[in-house]
Amino acid sequence: MKTYKLTAFEANGEKILDEAFQAGNDEEAKGIGEKLIREKGLSEKTHRCTSPAGKLILFHR
Repeated sequence: MKTYKLTAFEANGEKILDEAFQAGNDEEAKGIGEKLIREKGLSEKTHRCTSPAGKLILFHR
């Protein structure tokens, strides 16, 4: 398992979510990240998910 990082921001750049989670691969991480964003009601906020290697897995502006 690898550790992925999920972050979300307000329009002014304030970080409102900074969470790490475990996933087996990038596709699984993308699904988990999307689910967490929906559950937290942050779908319309700017958010991103990055891999341990720094690869952008999920992004919404």
